[in-house]
Amino acid sequence: MNILITNDDSFNAKGIRALADIMKQYGNIAVIAPSQVQSGMSMAVSLNAEKIKFTELSSTTHLDRNGKECTQRWGALDATPASCVKFGLSSEWLGWIPDVVVSGINHGANTATASCYSGTLGAAAEAAINHILGIGVSLCSHDADSDFSAVEKFFPSIFEKLLEAPRPNFMTYYNVNFPDTKAEEIRGARTGYMGRGRWVKEFKLIEPDNGSGESTYRMTGDFVSESCNTDEADHILTDNNYISIVPHTLDSTDYAQLKILDGIDF
Repeated sequence: MNILITNDDSFNAKGIRALADIMKQYGNIAVIAPSQVQSGMSMAVSLNAEKIKFTELSSTTHLDRNGKECTQRWGALDATPASCVKFGLSSEWLGWIPDVVVSGINHGANTATASCYSGTLGAAAEAAINHILGIGVSLCSHDADSDFSAVEKFFPSIFEKLLEAPRPNFMTYYNVNFPDTKAEEIRGARTGYMGRGRWVKEFKLIEPDNGSGESTYRMTGDFVSESCNTDEADHILTDNNYISIVPHTLDSTDYAQLKILDGIDF
C-alpha cells in the first residue's frame, strides 16, 4: 500500500511523527508536510505564492508487517496542507499515486464546527476530490508533547475498518478524533455527526491603542455547544471518552433547503 501523510502542524510536530510510525506497518510512506504551522487553513491552497519551496528531508527503508521492504520519505513544502496533497499527486518526487491520504495526528480537537476550519481535514478533503480515501486524525490536546499512545493503540484497527468500508461516494472523507485521556480510559470508538456550536469572545485584547491608532489582539474564544446536540455529536463523544468517527462530504448543498427554494418562483 502507498500512503501519503500530511498535517497542518508542520513536519516538526510530534503528532505527524507518531502517525508515520503507526502507518509504516502498512507499506510505503511519503510524508509531505507544511514547513510552517498551517492551522485553520481548511482547504486553502497556495495560489498567491510565486515560488513554493520544497525540501527533501530524508529517505529510509523499513519492513511492513508482512516483512516486505518499503520506503519512508519525508519532505517539507512551504504551503498549505491541501497544497501538500496536490504536490504529492502532481510532482515527480512521490513517484506513485497514494492509495490513501492520512492527515494528522493533529494537536487539538477537530470536532464540531472546528472541522470547518481545519487544515488537517482540508488535506483529507483534497484527497477525496481526487477520488482517494482521506482520513483526518486528531487528539483533543494542544500540548506540543502530547501522549499519542491511545492513538497508537486504537487507530490501526479503525484505519483497517475504514479502508474496508464501502464508500459509494468518492466525496466522502473521514474525521477521527481521540479524547485526551489514557488508553485504558477510552470507552471505545463510536460513529457520530459534526456537532453544532460556535465560538464567542474570539478576539482578546493584548496591547491597547497607545495613541498610534494600532492595537494588538490574540485570537482565542469560548466554545458554545448548541442545545440541539445529542450524545452522538462528535465533541460530546470525545468529552465522554469515546473516539469519534464522522464521515464528511465535499458536497455542502443543503438539500432540505433546496426543496424549499424549488417551490419559490424566482
